Amino acid sequence: MMKRFTYLLFLLIGTITTSQAQNPTGTIKGTITTNDGQPAPYVTVQVKDKNRGVVTDVKGEYIFRRIQPGEYIIQVSLVGHETSEQRVTVAAGQTADVNISLKLSDTQLQEVIIIGSQNKFGKKESDHIARLPIKNLENPQVYNTVSKELMKEQVITTFDDAIKNAPGVNRLWSSTGRPGDGAGYFSMRGFSVQPSMINGIAGLTNGSIDPANIERIETIKGPSGTLFGSSLISFGGLINIVTKKPYDNFGGEITYTGGGFGLNRITADINAPLNQDKTALLRVNGAYHYENSFQDFGFRKSFFLAPSLSYQVNDRLSFNINTEFYNGENTNPLMVFLNRSRQLIARTPDELGIDFNRSFTSNDITNRTPTVNVFGQMNYKLSDKWTSQTNISRSNRKSDGYYSYVMFLDAGDATVEKPNDTLFSRYVYKQHSTSVTTDIQQNFIGDFRIGSLRNRLVFGLDYLSMETINNHSPYMLFDLVNAVNTADPRYSQLNRDAVDARLAQLTTGHTRNRTLNNTYSAYASNVLNITDELIAMMSVRVDHFESKGTENYVTGKTAGDYSQTAVSPKFGLVYQVVKDKVSLFANYMNGFRNVAPQVLPDVLGIDGNMKPQQANQFEGGVKLDLLNHKLNLTASYYDLAVNNMSLAMSTVIDGTNYNYSVQDGTQRSKGIEIDLTASPVNGLNIVAGYGYNDSKMEKADKNVEGLRPTTAGPEHLANLWISYTATGGKLQGLGAGFGGNYASENLITNTVATGIFTLPSYTILNASVFYSVGAYRLAVKVDNLANKEYFGGWTTVEKQMPRRLAVSAGFKF
Repeated sequence: MMKRFTYLLFLLIGTITTSQAQNPTGTIKGTITTNDGQPAPYVTVQVKDKNRGVVTDVKGEYIFRRIQPGEYIIQVSLVGHETSEQRVTVAAGQTADVNISLKLSDTQLQEVIIIGSQNKFGKKESDHIARLPIKNLENPQVYNTVSKELMKEQVITTFDDAIKNAPGVNRLWSSTGRPGDGAGYFSMRGFSVQPSMINGIAGLTNGSIDPANIERIETIKGPSGTLFGSSLISFGGLINIVTKKPYDNFGGEITYTGGGFGLNRITADINAPLNQDKTALLRVNGAYHYENSFQDFGFRKSFFLAPSLSYQVNDRLSFNINTEFYNGENTNPLMVFLNRSRQLIARTPDELGIDFNRSFTSNDITNRTPTVNVFGQMNYKLSDKWTSQTNISRSNRKSDGYYSYVMFLDAGDATVEKPNDTLFSRYVYKQHSTSVTTDIQQNFIGDFRIGSLRNRLVFGLDYLSMETINNHSPYMLFDLVNAVNTADPRYSQLNRDAVDARLAQLTTGHTRNRTLNNTYSAYASNVLNITDELIAMMSVRVDHFESKGTENYVTGKTAGDYSQTAVSPKFGLVYQVVKDKVSLFANYMNGFRNVAPQVLPDVLGIDGNMKPQQANQFEGGVKLDLLNHKLNLTASYYDLAVNNMSLAMSTVIDGTNYNYSVQDGTQRSKGIEIDLTASPVNGLNIVAGYGYNDSKMEKADKNVEGLRPTTAGPEHLANLWISYTATGGKLQGLGAGFGGNYASENLITNTVATGIFTLPSYTILNASVFYSVGAYRLAVKVDNLANKEYFGGWTTVEKQMPRRLAVSAGFKF
């Protein structure tokens, strides 16, 4: 695939070069100086009325390439000096020299020291949320961002730790590396979701996500099927990763982070222009990561490389290409799977009596998850009002190796005096899976007026193809091992040689198949300024899903093929009480999920076709952007209901019992979310969030009706980070941060058949101290300051990281 990608890249550049040769342009260059003849560095130079500008370098020099022949005005402005303009004529194939000397204004400035304050963690603007360049206060949808600046201050080394800064988001379980669902799972507004998008388009993995190439993480809340479809997102929302982009000067940073449990991490971020006029830019991010588990066995290691290229062909046409290569290997983290069919004996982690510092695995039972993600974007300015945007992504991800887990399947171990969940069934299987996802998206984006009404419109077409080829061994029960008796000799008998020997004896149960799904979509969304203060958003999507079924290579048969069409509307209103400062908003949002038909016997006389599940959300709230962007707040209340959920039914005909499903179920999720970022005084930054979620199966199978679903996670979640950095004096550059996370009780098993298993509530505190001087940065971070034992899970029990000290040193150039 990379050979093809390289070939296409060179073919593209060659085509562009030929086009430029056929349409010769000119160049404008020169030097800007002050009244005393000294170079004027970092001054903005503009081609007047052409919306094109550059910044002078340290020598006061600037250059404009790819200028169409004609007459232009070069404009330069600098505080304390008069604005200067100079007319220039550009000829094809020629360079025009324009040197400008700035003159002091009549009111000459004396020495002024300005100490600014900015909300460096409060940058909310994004082109991906609405697929339109609109401001946060103009958008009736709720979303949160986690910036690279916040991740650096918190010495973040994993994606899971970074997303703890997103209000109302909770990790359900860690990445397992399994085919199709190996990335981590998170709860949002009562539903499970995985990170599945990069730059607003498909970007999948079967393993962990390295944060080295992340500019920011966007958690987009609520059912968002209208703009993002259904195959990659959840009714609760979606997680979008925005990658780092090249910039127009040479620079970079190299950082080493070391810490407890064998943490060793090296990251590099290098950027460079590829040509003199800085129209071709290259940025490369990379990381090597290794750490041991805090348990007796287990590790995770990975290598990550992400080169990205941008090329500005001319004023109208530009290209961006981002590639990510990830190769990770790890043991499975210990997840204790609870029994799902009988009443549980233990109901809390303490009652299990397990030493969770044991892993119940070995370091040679590992799984590899190599991943390649390629993203390409072409922007072409059709006119002053319309832009064509073409996005293409291709993900190739694998799961290759061993997956092991433990589960309580017995009724209690008779070797102990008091029966309890004490006997683990240890399962292992060998997996080999390759998944290829292709997403092609064409958007036409307009900003125009009809009379006095401003319209910002996106019309898009989307094609998504997802193919998976599996080649697995059967799931094998390796042994039974005592979960509480540390002297059980069976504990150390799990290893790769023993697993391979047992798997070689199995002659049935192997998986050899291929699945293919295609989705064809069209969508449109218009943001209409009814007045300067009142804005309406109206959107709709038509989505046609085709499952080609699963082809069984063992039997030669294909089953499960079907097609389904869904329509997804969206509507929102924004009223700016104070222009660009205070907005009231309300939205109706829809999401959907395709449901395969049932295969039913004719005797039932029931149509087996199913409808897509439909989620409908109503939400209202307020958004603030006050004190010159120093205070940013979003607060909202939502009510979300999912219909067409399946209910299990049965009937007896002629003495035979038949089981089938009807789509008469409903799940409701209601809640409150608050997101705050603030910089009240210079150097002080605050990030805080709160999420309350009330989820219930309102109409469902008797086993779960009226109960909170396990996908919902804790009912209450809160996050806080407060930091201060000295901005002057002898301590300039020295800073400290403190904060953490709170989660209420989590009902990870909640059915009539099993009863309730509860993970206790917890508060985890973290702190960091950092110092930046010149090109150097040093930081010390302590996670889980109080060394609290706490757990996460989703019908599973997984102990989280104990206290860990990490030290980071970086050099910027």
